Amino acid sequence: MSRIAIAAAFVSAALAAAPLRAAEAWGIEHEKTVVITGRVVDLVCALKGDCPPDCGAGKRQLGLVTPEGQLRAMVKGPVEFAGPVRDLLPFCGKSVQIDGLIIENPAITLVMIQNLRGKTDQPYEWAGAFSKDWEARNGKADEWFRADPLVKEVIGADGVYGIKGLVPPPLAPAAAK
Repeated sequence: MSRIAIAAAFVSAALAAAPLRAAEAWGIEHEKTVVITGRVVDLVCALKGDCPPDCGAGKRQLGLVTPEGQLRAMVKGPVEFAGPVRDLLPFCGKSVQIDGLIIENPAITLVMIQNLRGKTDQPYEWAGAFSKDWEARNGKADEWFRADPLVKEVIGADGVYGIKGLVPPPLAPAAAK
């Protein structure tokens, strides 16, 4: 076996054995990349005991309870303005490992999922189920939130600020050159 083949086999084996982390930093104050393993739970159920079947069937915020008993709210997925509920829901009551960002500051702790997997020996999958589902219902769009029929309906009824009658100030005319 040539030296190059031996080196390539060594590098391949090392990469296969290493836990690949794919979380990408966003440059937010207090952020850290993190891998968290825990059981997927309905947050209202965990906090108040109000426990509908199937973690609320996608209508509730979800989180993880770590093996140490710590409850972590999962508040954001990698898709703009979309949460991770659709990605976590198939794991309701089961263990999952997430790869993402945690922001810990004195006011609040937030966990933003970028990738997840059901077992540690499986590769991570991108946590973009919301995007796939949305495209299946509505077609492709550069910015889903600008093309979404429900978003358009709410803005039409309540305005861009969510308060009927409140309108943005007019844009200043461009300066003459």
